[in-house]
Amino acid sequence: MDQITPATPAAQPSGAAASKAAGSPPAPALSSDFETFLKMLTAQMRNQDPLNPVESADFAVQLATFSTVEQQVRTNSLLETLGDRVGALGMAQLSGWVGMDARAEMPVAFDGAPVTLTLAPAPLADAAQLVVRDSAGNVVHRGDVAADAGQVQWAGVGTSGAPLPSGRYDISVESFAAGESLGETPVQVHGRIVEARNDAGAITLVMASGQEVGADDILGLRLPEG
Repeated sequence: MDQITPATPAAQPSGAAASKAAGSPPAPALSSDFETFLKMLTAQMRNQDPLNPVESADFAVQLATFSTVEQQVRTNSLLETLGDRVGALGMAQLSGWVGMDARAEMPVAFDGAPVTLTLAPAPLADAAQLVVRDSAGNVVHRGDVAADAGQVQWAGVGTSGAPLPSGRYDISVESFAAGESLGETPVQVHGRIVEARNDAGAITLVMASGQEVGADDILGLRLPEG
């Protein structure tokens, strides 16, 4: 008999962000060199060819060009600072997710204990089966489940009914209509978040099982049971 039982039916987020590394490259010095530019401009005027002097309009163009570049450097610096603050705010909010149970489409880290799964068969399905594959892609279990979406407890048994060894398994739901397959959809797995980190601007959540999930891939949150 297939050991898949319905599960009871989810919650909410708010760290500190790390500052820039001390060894990061210094900001461009262009914005502090305006006085140097004026000295160079004065030297250029003093040493110009008297028979072929540089027109004043050319000096004005040089001055305007330098001023434009200087302002652009300052703008880029301000945008960079703003980006850092936004990233820090995101990490501060996500720190509230640590310790919560998250739901996402990811492999199941099975350790012998039942695993809560959320199934989402195709809307037109009149029958559905749970398909379990091991890390090598071999189907180690296939069993009937309800054709409507909902939560079940997967006991981690194989086709023979014997418990499967601990490891990671890819689990999906294959939907059927009038006996014809409508394809497979991944199940949604519940896991405890133990860490939130910023990887080059991408927020990554680490689950208690060691799995890593992007913050944008989290489909739901709930308070831990018990």
